[in-house]
Amino acid sequence: MHATNNSTQAYDFKTQDMKVLRKLLPYLSAMRARVILATLFLIAAKLANVAVPVVLKEIVDSLDQTNALLILPLGALFAYGLLRLASSLFNELRDAIFAKVRYHAMHLIALGVFKHLHTLDLSFHLDRRIGGITRDIDRGTQSVSTLLSIFVFNILPSFFEVCLVIGLLWINYDVFFAGISLATVVFYIGLTLAITTWRMKYRYQMNDMQSEANTNAVDSLINYETVKYFNREQFEVDRYQDTMSRWENVATKSFTSMTALNFVQGAVIAIGVTLILIMAAEGVVTQQLSLGDMIMIQALLLQLFLPLGSLGIIYRQIKHNFIDMNNMFNLLDKRPKVCSADDAPDLQVTQANIEFKSVSFSYPGKKPALQAIDFCIKPGQKVAIVGASGSGKSTLAKLLFRFYDVDSGEILIDGQNIKHLNQQSVQKSMGVVPQDTVMFNESIYYNIAYGREGASKAEVKAAAKLAFIDRFIEQLPEGYDTLVGERGLKLSGGEKQRLAIARVLLKNPPILIFDEATSALDSYSEKMVQQALDSLSQQHTTLVIAHRLSTIVDSDHIIVLNEGKIQESGTHQQLLSAQGEYAKLWKLQVDAQNKHNQ
Repeated sequence: MHATNNSTQAYDFKTQDMKVLRKLLPYLSAMRARVILATLFLIAAKLANVAVPVVLKEIVDSLDQTNALLILPLGALFAYGLLRLASSLFNELRDAIFAKVRYHAMHLIALGVFKHLHTLDLSFHLDRRIGGITRDIDRGTQSVSTLLSIFVFNILPSFFEVCLVIGLLWINYDVFFAGISLATVVFYIGLTLAITTWRMKYRYQMNDMQSEANTNAVDSLINYETVKYFNREQFEVDRYQDTMSRWENVATKSFTSMTALNFVQGAVIAIGVTLILIMAAEGVVTQQLSLGDMIMIQALLLQLFLPLGSLGIIYRQIKHNFIDMNNMFNLLDKRPKVCSADDAPDLQVTQANIEFKSVSFSYPGKKPALQAIDFCIKPGQKVAIVGASGSGKSTLAKLLFRFYDVDSGEILIDGQNIKHLNQQSVQKSMGVVPQDTVMFNESIYYNIAYGREGASKAEVKAAAKLAFIDRFIEQLPEGYDTLVGERGLKLSGGEKQRLAIARVLLKNPPILIFDEATSALDSYSEKMVQQALDSLSQQHTTLVIAHRLSTIVDSDHIIVLNEGKIQESGTHQQLLSAQGEYAKLWKLQVDAQNKHNQ
C-alpha cells in the first residue's frame, strides 16, 4: 500500500498560497524596518542597473561622430563605472540587511512548530510517524528561507526592472518597442504558469514518495534489532527500493516535462528579441535611431530577459516551497483534542485523594475501553490494577494523567475535576514510569536529572540510590557520564526501568503511576525496587498497573479489570478467598514460577 498525501494532491493554489502568505506575514512584520530598508536598497540597485544602458548610449553616440572633433567622454565613462559599482553595492547591502529577516523568520517558525507539537495530544503522535513530521518541518523551514530569498532577490527586482525597461522604451522610442516587449513578457509568464501548473502533479508524487522512503528508512533503523531478530534485512531493502524506484520514474517524467517548458520559454524570448532588434536595425538604417540607441535597446533587452529566463525555475521553486510550507503550517493548524480553557485553574493538591466516578471511555472507532469505573485511592494508599491484556489497565493511567479526557463520568483529585483544570498542572502533580521506558540519547546523569530541572548532583545520586541503580552506574567506566544510546538501547530493560524510576523519584510528585514498571526487572532488582516503592507509599498516592501479581500483594486495594469493567476488588487475601478471577491469575503465576524454579 503506497502512502499518498491527499492534502498535496488536492492543493488549491489560489486559496492555499494566500493562506500560507497570511501565516508568513506576522513573522516578517516583527522586523518590518529591515524589510523596508532592504526594499529601498533593492529599488536603488535597479535604478542604477537600468541607468547603465542609458549612459552606454551616450558614450557610444559621443564616439560615433564622423564630422566632429572626438573628445574622450570621461564624465560618461566615470558615470558608467559608478553606476555599475552602485548597483553592486546596493545589491550587497540589500542582501546583508535582509539576511537577519530571513533567518529570524526561520528561527521563529521552527520554534513555533516545535513548541506546538509538544502541545498536541498523545493520539496525534501515535497516528503520525516521526520521520514524516521531521521531514515536513525541515522542508518547511528551508522553504521559508528560499521563498523570502526568491521574493526579495528575484521576483521584486525582476518586476521593478520590467516596469523600468518597458517605461524607458515607451518614452524614448516607438510604442511598438514597448508593446512587443510587454507582449513577450506576458506570453512568457502566461505559458510558464500554465505549463508549470500542469506538471506540478509530478512534484506532488515525488514529495509523497520521498516522505514515504524517509519514514520507512527511519522506522527501519530505529527498529534495527527487530529487523535483525527476524532476518528481514532484505525485506527492508526491497521496501525502500520499491519506493525509490517509483520516485525515480516520477522524477524522470518531471525532468523531461521541464525540457518542454524550457523550449517554449526560449522560443518566446527568441521571437520577441528578434522582432525588436529588426525594428531597431531598420531605425538605424533609416537614421531615425543612432548606433547608441541600437546598443541601448539591446542592453535593455538583455536586462529584461536575462532575469526572465530563470522565471520558470523560480516559479517552480515558489510552488514547491508553498507546498512544503503549507504542509508545515498544517501542523500548526492541528488542534489538541485534550486542552485546557485559557482561564482553567491549576490543580491544588492537598492530600492527593483520587476518585474515579462512573468513568467511561472509548478510543475513536473502537469498542468501549472502560465502562462505568468507580473506585477511590485515598492519600498515601497504593492501589493496584490487574487484568488480562486489553482489559483497560493502561487506559486508566492515561486518563488520570490526562492524555485523554473521559467520555463520561469524572476523575477527581482532592475533589477537583481534572477535566476542568489546567492540563499542565495536573501532569506536574504526577510521576509516571511506563512499561516501555524510552531514554534520551544522552548520559545517565542527564536522563535522571531530566526528572526535575535544577536538581543538584547529590539529589540525582540520591534518586539513583533509592531506585537501586547507583551501584550499577558506579561500576561503569564513565559512571554517570555514560551515554545510554538511541532510546536507551545500550541498557537492559531492567536498567532502563530503574533509571526511569530514579527519574520519577527525583521529580517527587504527590501521585505516582507505575504502568507495569517492574515487568522487565530480574527477581533481585524487582525486590530492591519493591523495597523503594514500599518506603515511598506512605508519602505518595500510588496507582500500580501490574502484570506480576507478586509485586502488588501488599497493596491497600487491588482492582481486577475485565473488558473495561471492574470484575472484583479487595485486598490480596480477600481476593484469594473469593476464588474469583484474581485467584485464577494468582494460581497460574505461582504454578509458572514453581516450574521455573524446578
